[in-house]
Amino acid sequence: MGIPGLRGGDHIGITVPDIEQAHEFLVHVLGCEFAYALPEMRHDDDWMREHLNVDPRRAVRQIRFYRCGFGLNFEVFEYEPHDGQRDVPRNSDLGGHHVALYVDDMDEACAYLESKGVRLLAGPVASRNASAGQRWRYFLAPWGMQFELVSYPGGKAYERDGATVMLWHPGHPER
Repeated sequence: MGIPGLRGGDHIGITVPDIEQAHEFLVHVLGCEFAYALPEMRHDDDWMREHLNVDPRRAVRQIRFYRCGFGLNFEVFEYEPHDGQRDVPRNSDLGGHHVALYVDDMDEACAYLESKGVRLLAGPVASRNASAGQRWRYFLAPWGMQFELVSYPGGKAYERDGATVMLWHPGHPER
């Protein structure tokens, strides 16, 4: 059942309008570690469509890779701008998304982001029902992408009775 040998997530790929701005945010605000970069990717055939499902003449100016704590890595693309390029999707749009980052102390993390001039949305919010024990708050990257801080140092309510522990937990990294 499922993909043979699946271990978990490896990275999240994101497209940004300015790779230097993204680097500044990822390294100097979030605290990710820059790993390496790949040079421009440009093809005169259908490689881009066949492998990445983008316009075949679309060029990637640069790709950079970042390590972010003990979670997923980031693969960051800067494509050349083009006509018809869409804005960052909202959570309610098809393809909408956010990246959630676990923190030990929600209040300390929020105060830190505020001190860095990051736009935080309302919150923190205390979850209820099966997610009771968790607090979360959304914030925005400089290019508008949504991120979320999440913290549940005592676990979540569903873990007390659930036969399956579905989520990674900072107190039990082997899960």
